[in-house]
Amino acid sequence: MNLIRKLAFILLVLVALTCQAQRTGFTNAADFGFLPDATGVENVKALQKAVDRQGTILCSEPGTYKMAGTVYIGSNTTLELGNGVILKKVSDEVGPFTHVILNKGALTKEYDQHIIIRGLEISVNGVDKPFSEVFGLRGQLAFFYVKDLRIEGFRCYDLARMQFGVHVCTFEDLILDDTIIKGQKDGIHLGKGNRFTISNAILETMDDAIALNAQDYPISNPEQGWIENGIVGKCWDLAGQQKLVGYFCRILSGAWIDWKQGMEVQMGTTVVSNGQVYRVDAEPDGKKYISKTQPSHDAGAVELDGIRWVKTQDVAQYDAGVRNVTFRDIYLEKPRQSFSLHMAVNKYNRSFYEGAIEPSQDNIIFDNIRVLHDGKKAFLGLRSPANVVTIINSSLRNSGIETYQVECLENIKPSTINIFNTTFNCEGEMLLLENRVENKTIYLNTANNTVAAKGFSAKVMESKDKVVINSDLPGLN
Repeated sequence: MNLIRKLAFILLVLVALTCQAQRTGFTNAADFGFLPDATGVENVKALQKAVDRQGTILCSEPGTYKMAGTVYIGSNTTLELGNGVILKKVSDEVGPFTHVILNKGALTKEYDQHIIIRGLEISVNGVDKPFSEVFGLRGQLAFFYVKDLRIEGFRCYDLARMQFGVHVCTFEDLILDDTIIKGQKDGIHLGKGNRFTISNAILETMDDAIALNAQDYPISNPEQGWIENGIVGKCWDLAGQQKLVGYFCRILSGAWIDWKQGMEVQMGTTVVSNGQVYRVDAEPDGKKYISKTQPSHDAGAVELDGIRWVKTQDVAQYDAGVRNVTFRDIYLEKPRQSFSLHMAVNKYNRSFYEGAIEPSQDNIIFDNIRVLHDGKKAFLGLRSPANVVTIINSSLRNSGIETYQVECLENIKPSTINIFNTTFNCEGEMLLLENRVENKTIYLNTANNTVAAKGFSAKVMESKDKVVINSDLPGLN
């Protein structure tokens, strides 16, 4: 009889503990078979079962966990991984795949909300597939159609050639904090979205450390629009990747027109047709096509006149760009061009189509930017229309500003460049501004700056007297 009472008591305790766990919303993924010694297939199934419960999912046992596929996370879910937990992609079980974590709504274009990913470390392990579930979405950790997303403590040390570290597109309210990403491709890659903070990021990438690509190559973002109202702060661009390609931050814009019969298209051309957005997906060989048949399909890709049209957006959108963004406390070790306000018209992409209204990237502020190298590549390149760019409280060394002619743009809007409270450390002459665009006027204003090197002199190279200068700097005042 005593034994029966003891068993009954133990059963009651277990039931109480289970109810308490359910009430508090904590789920241990190990209870579903998510374990370091499980196969990649078993771990994907186990972690999927755990995150499907929503609430807070804990993965606390240190170890390397094989992952043979994607885990889909939904609303009201926190995935928290402990110190020493590494998710390692493997392809020897079911083949290569793209994302380790992807939100469920990405597949249906329905917003997921209130998601936290904390302490995630991904080992790419050479498993590098550009995209599969969503055309153009290629992050190891990826979100598409998401609101109130927080990513903390993300680590990835082995990005390969094709996939980004973190990729988020079509978002509202994004916080990405405490990140270390190293490797060959983009570290943090954003598509269109509103309100974001990227902070405390250590980045060592061959391609762009951060990409604010409101407009993008067709295979690098699923949608286009505006990226706005954000802060990028306390970030380091390390020099470990020696090839000087990409930028610390690429800031892409573009604009396009309604489809019309007989228009010339190429890889990356965007059009609006029947109130929807379509893009040309072709080989990046510069080949031009004549479009005779209007794209009108509701989903996926259709070939018309030998042109592969991909339906990307349900609502008409005619332009894309970045505005109201502040870069603050950035430390630049890699001697490449650090920032590019960018518009690309090349064999990979066609940001701008003749006849479109030029988008202006507005109110970009660079505050306390520290150039830590002695390279002479430009600090900032202007390859797209920009209204006002302000540099304050910074240190530029040898790195100045350059403007570039963009194919198809005829009437370049004027730009104002302000440089205030900044230290100049270059000995001798420094090319502060080179304007290569004949029909672009630049208003250059500098004030309250400090010269900290012997013989410093600022120089401006201009095209047809198109720079209007109001400056306190030697050589310009």
